[in-house]
Order: sequence, then C-alpha cells, then structure tokens
Amino acid sequence: MICHELDRETGVLLVQPDGRLSKDDFQSLTALVDPYILETGSLRALIIHVETFPGWENLVGMVEHFRFVKEHHKSIEKVALVSDSKLTKLMPKVVDHFVNAEISVFPYSELGAAREWVAGG
Repeated sequence: MICHELDRETGVLLVQPDGRLSKDDFQSLTALVDPYILETGSLRALIIHVETFPGWENLVGMVEHFRFVKEHHKSIEKVALVSDSKLTKLMPKVVDHFVNAEISVFPYSELGAAREWVAGG
C-alpha cells in the first residue's frame, strides 16, 4: 500500500509506501495525479518517504510501477528520495538516465529538509 498526499497549492506529492507495492497502488496514484497534471501542467515535486524499499507484491506491481514512472516522469520537476535504503546511493545515477526531474536524496529522518529542498530553499 502507498499512502499519498497531494498538496494542490504547492504541487508536491508525498508518497509513503507501507508494504509491498501493488498494481492498485499505482492506479490510485494515477487517479490522483493525472487530473492535477492536466489542470496545472506538472507536479512541482514528488517526495518518496520510505525507510527501506519494500519491493513489489508481484510482477504486475513492478510493471505498473515502471509504467507510472514512464508516463509521469516528464511532468515532475523534482524528486526527493527520503530513505535509509542502501539503494539510495545508486538511485540518482541510475534514475538520471530515465527521468527529467532534478533528484536529491535525504536520510529517512530528514523529511523536513526534503520539503525545504522541493520548495526551493
């Protein structure tokens, strides 16, 4: 399950995965962000706040995750990964080849710093 919150005033989407990621998680995110992107043109930022990467429920969940990234990466200006996962060290280098967004990584305890960064501070 992914808990999510879209601040419509700032254009910042906060996602907090809580367990393995599923197809339904990404369909729910799509239903939330697509109307906003159609209305405004983009999301200012995506903040992913997760202590460690939970993985996917199954192959379909993984495919939906990649589909969500493919269909939305051009509409997101900044991505803040707030996590203590070992994968965070690789993320900016790998993801930079697939997304247009500016990317920054923060320790899990630094959600406030990530919020400041996406706000431009």
